[in-house]
Amino acid sequence: MSASAPEFLHSYVLDGRGGRQVIDAAGVASWTPDAGVLWVHIDVNDESSRHWLRSESGLAESTVDALLADETRPRSQINDAGSLVVLRGVNTNPGDNPEDMVSVRLWIEANRIVSTRRRRLLSVQDVRAALDEGTGPVSSGAFLANLIGRMADRIGDFVDTIEDRIEEAEEHGFSDDPSSRRHVIAGLRRQIASVRRFLAPQRDALDRLYRQPGGLLSNSEANELREEADRVTRYLEDIDLARERLVVMQEEFIAQQAQEQNSRMYVLSVVAAIFLPLTFVTGLLGMNVGGLPGLESPLGFVASVVTMVVSAAALLLFFRWKRWL
Repeated sequence: MSASAPEFLHSYVLDGRGGRQVIDAAGVASWTPDAGVLWVHIDVNDESSRHWLRSESGLAESTVDALLADETRPRSQINDAGSLVVLRGVNTNPGDNPEDMVSVRLWIEANRIVSTRRRRLLSVQDVRAALDEGTGPVSSGAFLANLIGRMADRIGDFVDTIEDRIEEAEEHGFSDDPSSRRHVIAGLRRQIASVRRFLAPQRDALDRLYRQPGGLLSNSEANELREEADRVTRYLEDIDLARERLVVMQEEFIAQQAQEQNSRMYVLSVVAAIFLPLTFVTGLLGMNVGGLPGLESPLGFVASVVTMVVSAAALLLFFRWKRWL
């Protein structure tokens, strides 16, 4: 494919009523702000799309670099020209791990939206489907709030799943196989750590967005974005609580394992203590030297057995008196 014909994933003009008009690369090149809000969504793995972004989009070099970056961290940067927003969403692609969060990078102006991806984010597909049905966003600010809301929905689903798995583990206790229990706890903690790594800075990025001055967001859109930021904050608090619950579960598991080990060691110690005098008697009578008592007597064996039984019984009574048993 030539660099002059980029393969846009989506290239729409919002009609201001919740719908969209599909345009091609030529339509994008001839677009003007009075035609409506333009949304161009590209895959940065496509060479022609990267060329369009660098050479034909008209964006600043620093903005293009951010939209094409290999690794991203949630953030928002606002200036007079527009807003650069980098977000992370839970990976709900079939066969992928939810904690392997997918990034979407956006440059948003009053009349233009340029978004990029490296992997598919289903929340973007939800916005596209809403536009196809005529129930989508009507402005760039509404687009941002709508996208963040759909990403928050999936984060909420992930948090609910984590909480359900923790409740299931707590309900079953620690009667299962210890290695399986350790695997479940460790897996949940890894998932939480991976999601929290991006969710905390994403909350801060959303806070900066709805506090921004200027005309990108209307009052209603700013309020909607504030609600979504509060929702992300609640999810982050839920994740922190889930992490603490897992820490408590792990500590209880370790304590139970230590208690079981101590109980086994206690039983072994009691058995060893009981057999200690018996071992002494048998060792003493087993010496191959002359003069051992009872060597010539037919009652020597009986006397030895009685001595060992009495010694063991006396030791057991001593343990009971000391309340060690």
